[in-house]
Amino acid sequence: MHRYRTHTCGALRRDDAGKTVRLSGWCHRIRDHGGVLFIDLRDHYGITQIVADPDSPAFKLAETLRAEWVIRVDGKVRLRPAGTENPELPTGEVELYVSEIEVLGPAAELPMPVAVEQDYPEEVRLRYRFLDLRREKPHNNIMLRGRVIDSIRRRMREAGFFEFQTPILTASSPEGARDYLVPSRLHPGKFYALPQAPQQFKQLIMVAGFDRYFQIAPCFRDEDARADRSPGEFYQLDLEMSFVTQEDVFAAVEPVIRGVFEEFGNGKPVTPRFPLIPYSEALAKYGTDKPDLRNPIVMQDVSEAFRGSGFKIFATILASDPAAAVWAIPAKGGGNRAFCDRMNAWAQGEGQPGLGYIFWREGEEGGAGPIAKNIGPERSRRIAEQLGLGIGDACFFVAGKRQDCIKFAGPARTRVAEELGLIAKDRFEFCWIVDFPMYEWNEEEKKIDFSHNPFSMPNIAAEDFLALDPNDKEKILSIKAVQYDLVCNGVELSSGAIRNHRPEIMRKAFAIAGYGEDVLERKFGGMLRALSLGAPPHGGIAPGIDRIVMLLAGEDNLREVVLFPMNQRAEDLMMGAPSEVSPKQLKELHIRLDLPRK
Repeated sequence: MHRYRTHTCGALRRDDAGKTVRLSGWCHRIRDHGGVLFIDLRDHYGITQIVADPDSPAFKLAETLRAEWVIRVDGKVRLRPAGTENPELPTGEVELYVSEIEVLGPAAELPMPVAVEQDYPEEVRLRYRFLDLRREKPHNNIMLRGRVIDSIRRRMREAGFFEFQTPILTASSPEGARDYLVPSRLHPGKFYALPQAPQQFKQLIMVAGFDRYFQIAPCFRDEDARADRSPGEFYQLDLEMSFVTQEDVFAAVEPVIRGVFEEFGNGKPVTPRFPLIPYSEALAKYGTDKPDLRNPIVMQDVSEAFRGSGFKIFATILASDPAAAVWAIPAKGGGNRAFCDRMNAWAQGEGQPGLGYIFWREGEEGGAGPIAKNIGPERSRRIAEQLGLGIGDACFFVAGKRQDCIKFAGPARTRVAEELGLIAKDRFEFCWIVDFPMYEWNEEEKKIDFSHNPFSMPNIAAEDFLALDPNDKEKILSIKAVQYDLVCNGVELSSGAIRNHRPEIMRKAFAIAGYGEDVLERKFGGMLRALSLGAPPHGGIAPGIDRIVMLLAGEDNLREVVLFPMNQRAEDLMMGAPSEVSPKQLKELHIRLDLPRK
């Protein structure tokens, strides 16, 4: 017989009754039923019920066992007595009558229980992450992550992509988030950087002629944590393709992502064909460039209903600023004062003066509420007709410049839908956000800046771009870039682009944004040289693995699907990182500390 087990704790079935077997695992739960001990023995594969009574030679030792002790047990498999079966367990028809127990690893008093799924403070969970991972839900999340990555790799290879590994120690990037720096012992005073993404390397792979690349790539960014962003490191499905248009990238990526969500989405419907939504349309309709399309609310511009109206606040905003507008957030089924007042109070809690509204009810001409009284029945009816609203419905309003009011209109749209239960949460709704502006106006510095990604191809003919007058602000701000984001259920999974592979176009693009030739050469000289030696048109994208698994697992926080995550302050509480190093190590690296005074 094997030293530790003949079967796993998830293997035994009715057909095994009568067999003598050996199991090893953790004591998940221990129950004393009138002198008979029942022990749920757990390993990676499942749980088997162990029984010890006073007639068992192992009974005395069994009485000393405690939760999470690691033990080996020998015994005979028998069917559970009728009526005591557990249909929720694959092993629920059998139990093991124990004849021998060996304690392999006793456990001290636990800082947190394993056999329950209740919430515990995140600090405790991260400090004892190895215990936390013994719990069913975190354990299943990590196994799901592994299966998702396996599926992605298989699908990418089937689509003709080849997996390559790019360097981890590289040069510091002048753009993006802060780098994690690694001092060089052999080159005093110089530093490597951990890659924020394999961006330049994957483009160089295309320049080298490999055509289709992918990698489950680790990325490192020294930035603050959020629920949808891990501090320190994260993983992405990094890919790049040569001789492709934007549509070719979509055609390659969609089947992979759709297939993964269909495979692991527990039967939830997945968008059959991801719609393309222009950036400006996404802002106008949804108040965000990361729209949750499970939310059916579509905002509309209702400025004309307020222009010159008796509602002086909005009328004045529209009259004083040609760029201002009034955005309507329709609320089907929200047509009562209690709901409207609740939304108004929520807006005030968000730092807004309030949230204007109209609601429609029986016996009210035009509409109800302060705004309806000020603009009159005819304008109220016009708004209702434009938005397709009627008795029992409501509408909320936000006014101002689009770039300012969407910061509040988008969350307000979400809040209305959540309050009214309008969001179809049992599905995965994808879309592509396209046609991002290439440039934007920096009001503070009174200059043109890149809007999104400086290395994207402008979406106009090369000769037209090269002929641009750098002083033609209106024309420049109208230029779109061949950039795209992949969004699912309001979560941005990825950004991508068709790259700027023409050195002369790159020089022009940076010159428009105020970068001199010397700056461009100093920061991006290596990439410029590579592109000048025969670069194919290429593009790619990098969906986040952590965010994909988070959505599939139904979690709201990335730390729930990462094996050993850091906390929000980028600390590894379990391993004690970051930590101080010895004076000897600092001396070898020619580093002297200049710490801030406490």
